[in-house]
Formats: sequence, C-alpha cells, structure tokens
Amino acid sequence: MTYRRAAIPALVGGLLLTALLWWAGASTQALHLPGSSGVFGGQSAVDLDRWLAPWSYDPPAGVQLGTEPGASGGAPATGARYLSLWTTAMQIRYGALLACFVPGALFLLRRLPPVRGRTTAALLALWAWAMVAGTLAVTVSAPWLIAALGHGSYRFLPQLAAVSASGRQMPVLLGLFTAAVTVAVARITAKGAGPLPREAVPARAARLAATAGTGVVALSLVVLSYQPVTAALQSALPGGGLLSEPGDLLREWLVLGAWAGPAGAPAGDWLLYRCADAVVLVVVWWALRRLPALLTRAGVPAMAVGAVCATVLGLLAGQLVRMPLDGRVQGRGLLQLAAGIGGGVPAALTCGLLAGVAAAATLRAAAGRPQGTGAPAPVQGPPRPQDPPPAAG
Repeated sequence: MTYRRAAIPALVGGLLLTALLWWAGASTQALHLPGSSGVFGGQSAVDLDRWLAPWSYDPPAGVQLGTEPGASGGAPATGARYLSLWTTAMQIRYGALLACFVPGALFLLRRLPPVRGRTTAALLALWAWAMVAGTLAVTVSAPWLIAALGHGSYRFLPQLAAVSASGRQMPVLLGLFTAAVTVAVARITAKGAGPLPREAVPARAARLAATAGTGVVALSLVVLSYQPVTAALQSALPGGGLLSEPGDLLREWLVLGAWAGPAGAPAGDWLLYRCADAVVLVVVWWALRRLPALLTRAGVPAMAVGAVCATVLGLLAGQLVRMPLDGRVQGRGLLQLAAGIGGGVPAALTCGLLAGVAAAATLRAAAGRPQGTGAPAPVQGPPRPQDPPPAAG
C-alpha cells in the first residue's frame, strides 16, 4: 500500500481517536450533576470519573493546583498561571495523541495492509497502537501537568511514573472502535492497489524468532516481576535532585507484572493467576510466530512495532483472563474489575521494542542458515506462481 493510500485512513483514525477521547473527557461534568449517582450508582459514578478525568480539560475535584498569594495579603487562591499550565498540558496531550497515532498507524497500514487475510491482524495491531499512542500522549504532557500542581520539582520522577500510568482505560475502549473505522477506510482506499507482497519465511525460522522475542518478554514478566527482584530494581538507582527516586519510573517502564510465592494463599488460586501470566506469553509467541508472514517486509522496524502490538495484546488478554478470578470477591462491580485494563503499556512498549529487535535478528540469522538435510524448509506465505507450460509444437 502506498503512502498516499495509507495516509488517509491513518489520519481519519487519528482524528477520530482524538475526538472520541476529547468527548469522553468533556463528559466528566455530567457525572457531577445531581442525580448522576442514582443513574450510574454511587461507586460506578466515582469509577467512571476516575477513568475520564485524565482526558478532561477541567481539573478533577480532588486535585489541588498551585496557589498564589491572595490580593492585599488575603488567603492564597488558585493562580491563573497554574490553570493555564493545566490547559496547556491537555492541549499537548491531545496534540501528542494525534502525532503518535498517525505515524504508527501509517507504518502499520503500509507493512500490514488489511487485505488478503490480514484484516484481523491489522485491526488488532491498530487497536494495540491506539493504547500505545494514549500512553505516549499522557507521558509527553506529564511535565506540564505536574508543574500545574505547583510542586513540580518535588519527587518529579515518581510523579511522572504515576501520570504515565493514568488514562489507560479509555484508549482500550475507544481504540477498538477507532481501529475498526481505520481498517474499514483502509480497505476502501486499498481497492485497485494491485497485489501486495508477502514475505516467504521458513517455518523453523519463524518459530525461532518468536521464541527469542517471547524470551525477552518473559524476562520482564517472570524475572523482573518477581517482587523481591522488583524491589531490588526500585532501590538500585538512588539518584539525586530532580532525578531522585527513579525506582517507580523504572518499574513502570520495565516491569510487565507482579507476582510472588503462594505464601498463605491457596495453591489453586496462585496457579490460576499464574495461568493468566502464561496466557500473555502464549499470545505473544503466537503473534510473533505469525507476524513475519503477514508483513509485506519483515525488517527490524516492522518487527519491532509488531512486537510492541503483540505484547500489548498479550497483556490485555492476561488482564481479561484475570477479571473472572478477581470477580470471586464479593461486592466488586464490572468497573472495579476492569480497573486494571490497559495497564502495563509503558513496559510493553519497552519490552516489545527489544523483543522485536531480538526476533528480527533471530529471523534473519535463521532464515539465512543452510538446511542440513538438503531439503528446502517449509515456508509461510502464499505459494509462488508456477511457470506457464511450454507451447505445444
């Protein structure tokens, strides 16, 4: 798919995602009206407000912006400059959302066009990229948001980690709709584009590449997520000044989960939660196994971006599996069970990029290795067309 054909659906998807999140953020005022608790329920209204607040131009009720001395020595009041900083932060957030989604979607549509059996893969990849774009937008705008609180120089890195982890639920919900619309528009613009190539990848090389990439993800999900290791990671770099206490930020961008030994918990419950972690690795391996044959060109950039999307989707699958396990606790509603949906995307971005590079390097090395049996290895992808038979006579 040419850049011109891919640019239209990518831009449509970016504008749609930005508009939907802006509309969701503007809806927070409805939750503060009298009677909203009766419609949604008291706890549900609080949970919805928490989901929507990171995308609202209005500061949440529980957030205290920076104050300035009152007139004539009166009581301190919220300063106009801090309100302006908050507005600027939200403008940057939405601008960064558009700037992050469009290039990523354009690249994915070029390398994974939604035609010839690639539609589902393109839909899932764009859905995952919408979550990544939301996380990047929140992180880029975080310094202005922290400054608006009036104490930006105090524990800056822990505050940055906390802001990076916010606003994750709405991109999951709205990103799926955005991905569907983007794919629909891309299928229209792809008409008449002619046949699109596929990589012919030896099956053994694809399996080795998937195993190498999944190993990188497992290093974070199994090793770094073990609570004693995570605690050591958080305290490894003390830092100083503005960069003090980097542990929370390192955990947010490097650790995909959290687990410990069964301790006093029933062994059955512990094993069920570990099954949710196993689902993450299975989804990642399966996606990386299929990815090279779906791409028009299985280079390092395409494998890296594809691995990021695979890791995000794996985390989402694990979180969905974990929801019924958490639902056994009495008194927890659907919104409370879904509170963890979309978490871990910063770490998925870091680990996914590394996994994609490892998978691409392994794929290149394994695909170029001669076969010891002398027989050609089976390949993924469509068969090559046969030469026409010679003319009779």
